[in-house]
Amino acid sequence: MNFKNSKTFAQKLDEIDDLKKAKSLFLYPRVSDYKKTIYLCGNSLGLQPKSVHSYLKNELLLWKNRAVLGQHERWENFHEDLAVPTSKLIGSKPSEVVIMNALTVNLHLLLVSFYKPIGNRCKILIEKGAFPSDQYAVESQIKFHGLDPRDCLIEFKTENDKNYFNDDNIVKIIQEQGSEIATILIGGVNYYNGQLLDIKRITKWGKKMGSMVGFDLAHAVGNVTLDLNKWNVDFAAWCSYKYLCAGPGSPGGVYINEKYHDWKGPRFEGWWGQNKEIRFNMGSYFDGIKTAEGWQLSNAPIFGMTPLKASMEIFDQLGMPAIRSKGIKISSFLIYLIEKNIPEVSIITPKNFQKRGCQLSLTVKDGKRIFTRVSEQGVVCDWREPNVIRVAPHPLYNSYLEVYDFVKILKNAINER
Repeated sequence: MNFKNSKTFAQKLDEIDDLKKAKSLFLYPRVSDYKKTIYLCGNSLGLQPKSVHSYLKNELLLWKNRAVLGQHERWENFHEDLAVPTSKLIGSKPSEVVIMNALTVNLHLLLVSFYKPIGNRCKILIEKGAFPSDQYAVESQIKFHGLDPRDCLIEFKTENDKNYFNDDNIVKIIQEQGSEIATILIGGVNYYNGQLLDIKRITKWGKKMGSMVGFDLAHAVGNVTLDLNKWNVDFAAWCSYKYLCAGPGSPGGVYINEKYHDWKGPRFEGWWGQNKEIRFNMGSYFDGIKTAEGWQLSNAPIFGMTPLKASMEIFDQLGMPAIRSKGIKISSFLIYLIEKNIPEVSIITPKNFQKRGCQLSLTVKDGKRIFTRVSEQGVVCDWREPNVIRVAPHPLYNSYLEVYDFVKILKNAINER
């Protein structure tokens, strides 16, 4: 991509942007007394779609006017409306998807089924520096089986001279230790450095060596192109409040490959996973739904799930190919501007767009002070210890001009030393 280092060029990119009208579908916050906000924190919490208010109002009216009758008229099958649009985002069949619970809850439920330590095959492979909740979940699952994480956890690391992971090294670990690896659970896009790992290749080798292979896609869904069914991924989980813009605490999603839908193995069971034809017979025998829905425990949190419906309508209308295309372009423009204007800033995210999403992780001397200063200037991004500023231009509501203005603010903050 041939970029130019000018405000005029940024404005021109906005003029020809196929998704420029999408910005008007979101509510833009004002978070300081500065003249405007530049919101670059979609990797933590996406902005609110304007349609959320009317979507919630409809459900409140149904509750008001129909009370419990609304359960059978609408809410009983509420989550099912999300299966098709979600399956398009992750590359799966609708039957392989269910929206439920929160991310770490879902990881635990999945590991109950897909981590089955037997003899020497008792280990879990995860990235070192995984999101802490993933680490806690994995270690506690190992302990739940009476095993010691010190013996059963394999962590692959970033390369010594770089800040990101080497896919070849991951595959090598799987090849060399695969006979001992029961389950692979890796963040598809690393929360800290923003790297997109080679999900297809990792899955191929994990399956070849006999391991269950799953991914935490919290930073991947709605951000990068996924094809989970074709790649033969066994299971995955994600949240919906980041790139999917479904609001704080919104329910997460689960993918379970269709080959496991007639499940006979271990699983924590609840009445919403029960065969729909007999669910309300109130019987004591569990006959699980033969889709990903069989892993459900309880009925849908209607008011938490409603904003996701509003957001998914936008994703479904615009399509992931267009969203991914702009995500690549706007983040590449940000890389170009940083390298052109602020050589003091290091980008620890891979610059190759095939190995990243929208998020860029930046390091700079005196980074915490600089982060505080750009925040005071109306920029919303985030800080992750020990030394990273994370910025993520979201293709649905960020403009190229905002990216240009952010780099200017960041440069001024650095020069204020």
